Amino acid sequence: MPSVLAPTTYPQPSGSPAAPANAFPPAAIAAQAVGASKIYGKGEAEVRALDDVTVAFANGHFTATMGPSGSGKSTLMHVLAGLDSLTSGTVFIGGTDLSKLKEKQLTQLRRDRIGFVFQAFNLVPTLTAYENIVLPARLAGRNPDKQWVKQVIATVGLESRLEHRPSELSGGQQQRVAVARALASRPAVLFADEPTGNLDSRTGEEVLQLLRHSRDALDQTIVMVTHDAHAATYADRIIFLKDGAIAHDCGQLGRDQVYDVIKSLEDA
Repeated sequence: MPSVLAPTTYPQPSGSPAAPANAFPPAAIAAQAVGASKIYGKGEAEVRALDDVTVAFANGHFTATMGPSGSGKSTLMHVLAGLDSLTSGTVFIGGTDLSKLKEKQLTQLRRDRIGFVFQAFNLVPTLTAYENIVLPARLAGRNPDKQWVKQVIATVGLESRLEHRPSELSGGQQQRVAVARALASRPAVLFADEPTGNLDSRTGEEVLQLLRHSRDALDQTIVMVTHDAHAATYADRIIFLKDGAIAHDCGQLGRDQVYDVIKSLEDA
């Protein structure tokens, strides 16, 4: 087994359940799961989508999550983002325990502190690019931070396309609008679920570069689910799941190294 498979330690913040002695300070953590389990069905039909997963995501880091179909990678993202609940365990965004929130509070947290980018761009077709970007703030009854939105728009390179509607934009430009919309609220974490899945290779490359630039220029925390080994090379860290558990937790890897890990999971 190549040395790149040796797991990198990303401990939990001190004060959280099961936190090790060498923990990150709480302020360094954007999101974390502690003893997270998600079980569907009962008896012989029971499926453990997540099986006692403990993992933390540090501020300003870009993490890719990989694994075979059914490994739990999308489930982990959904519970971290507050889109699904756990059977047991705890999920935190910063220092906030999501299980302690009422539905209205959870909705507000998702709106204010979590950004989403998915395969489907989910843009409102009748709105311009700019209107789509500031839509979450408008729906929340807030005026968007104009200076921050301007910086985000410059980061994603959309200055010349703000008055165009989605039908007038390429797939890559639409995904850029989706990324800008996710960043406009200054989220604690941006979750990206197969963000290049509906794009051709050239456009997908542009979106991956944009996500990396968001991490570098805006210090954005990004957690991306992907099946694409090349996409994973843009991340600072790659987590590989199998059967609902973390099989490998690595630093940045090249594409061939990612393939080596994937093959080891398939052969295990």
